[in-house]
Amino acid sequence: MTVEQLAAAIFERIPSSLSCEWDNDGLMVSGDTSRPVRRVLCTLDVTEETVDYAIGGGFDLIVSHHPLIFRGLKSLTPNDHVGRKVLALAENGISVISLHTRADAVLDGVNDRLAELLGIGETSKFGEGMIGRIGCLAEPMPLSEFCQEIKEALGAPFVLAADAEREVFCVAVCGGDGKDFVEDALTAGADTFVSGRIGYHQMTDAPEMGINLVEAGHFYTETHITEFFAQIVSDIAPDAEIEEFSSNIILSI
Repeated sequence: MTVEQLAAAIFERIPSSLSCEWDNDGLMVSGDTSRPVRRVLCTLDVTEETVDYAIGGGFDLIVSHHPLIFRGLKSLTPNDHVGRKVLALAENGISVISLHTRADAVLDGVNDRLAELLGIGETSKFGEGMIGRIGCLAEPMPLSEFCQEIKEALGAPFVLAADAEREVFCVAVCGGDGKDFVEDALTAGADTFVSGRIGYHQMTDAPEMGINLVEAGHFYTETHITEFFAQIVSDIAPDAEIEEFSSNIILSI
């Protein structure tokens, strides 16, 4: 199967119609779309470490969540960190597909999986692009107890919480940077909203707004998506060798 064929099949499963208007996702880099795909690396971010690993491992394709190219490139030289990665990938015949907000919104994607990990059932969609998910726990619990369960479920070293003095039961989630979804979550009926990053001002306002807010880390609320990507590629190209790569280089000290 070629890069072009595999990309088309992936985009059929995770279509661009699910992407937010401001997003930049899809086929990021490909020097030769007719190149056969034998080895695929699934990752959250296309960091330089990811690129080096893909080159050293002889991979033909990287499938990432976050876009390799998000803002427009004004030049393509080794002096820019994005340009440096693009050039290295092209020179080594490695293509990149990034799926971002379409993977947030798609069934069984980032936010369905996040909700499942946190024990949230009977979910429905909310927010811009219907990216977010909202549902209920099996039974109400204190915020402190729920935060401990989040840490354990996501493998996060810590979480930040703003307590509105409400029991946790109806929970909304949005993996990654969810600060723009706080009011949508409240309107949808959530007593608690969990995201990767929310922000100082929203966290400060939470008690007055009447909603518990929990920051669990951008990486930790989204890294599980690599398993989803790997399964989709395996379904489409069962003969391909697929590997998941952790792009987390942030240290907790």
